Amino acid sequence: MSYIESLRVFVRVFELGNITSGGRDLRLTPAVASKRIKELEKRLGVRLFNRTTRSITPTEVGIVFYDEAKNILLALETAEAKVANFSDHPRGAIRVTAPLGVGRRIVAPLVPEFVDAYPETQVRMRLSDRKVDILSDGIDVAFFVGQLSDSNMKLRKIADCERALCAAPGYLSEMGTPVAPDDLLNSNHNCLLLRYPRSPEYFWTLQTGMGPVKLEVSGKYDADDGDVLTDWALAGRGIINKPRFDVADHLKNGCLVEVLPNTPPLPTMFGCLYPHKRLQDPKVRLFVEHIVSHSKAMFV
Repeated sequence: MSYIESLRVFVRVFELGNITSGGRDLRLTPAVASKRIKELEKRLGVRLFNRTTRSITPTEVGIVFYDEAKNILLALETAEAKVANFSDHPRGAIRVTAPLGVGRRIVAPLVPEFVDAYPETQVRMRLSDRKVDILSDGIDVAFFVGQLSDSNMKLRKIADCERALCAAPGYLSEMGTPVAPDDLLNSNHNCLLLRYPRSPEYFWTLQTGMGPVKLEVSGKYDADDGDVLTDWALAGRGIINKPRFDVADHLKNGCLVEVLPNTPPLPTMFGCLYPHKRLQDPKVRLFVEHIVSHSKAMFV
């Protein structure tokens, strides 16, 4: 198995371009990851990477070997998944990603119960509001809230997700409460936006009696972390556009007030994406079903 583990290290270092990152992804120290690479190079009798004090780049041989190594690992995963279908004890790591709010409030609380039920599994979560490359990052299942563009991944819709505009009472008292969608374009209002490279949130689309209205809103500051936006809104700094489940407690206790409730933002989807072959693996399939069955009540 040491050879297989060395292949895994090589593939992740190749994909992430860094021994430290590749090792961290596999729960290995940089020293252990580097040792695995050296053992693999010694076995093959070739150099797979060119190393300097600041960078590591694959050699021509390393580029060729990467494709074959990845095929070997994929074939092994497929074989193990097929065998696992005959076992009542799914095992192994499940790599999961989700946006920060979804991960913290919906997915993460359900993980311990799943691992308790299947103690030979491990769940490795990566939470980020940025877009994740599922294939290159080796993700088994990616949960999301939003509307997706075309994807070659398998899509599983879990629930419709209502959104709400909201702000702190103090902010509305100082800046005024919008009474129509166009009021959001008033320079007095600070719309707090989730933004990062290639972020889709440059417009807010509201439901009106005349159909959807797309507004090019703006604000004095934005962030790539949805919870930061919520904190700013709670501090009276602006208006946020968030999934209702994400702000339900704040609306209930009055720390936030819904804005323009008669023309709310368009609802989005809560769902998950996964590579087609991943769901052949029973541990991935069981994990998805676990999250689906226990999370739908949050959207009713």
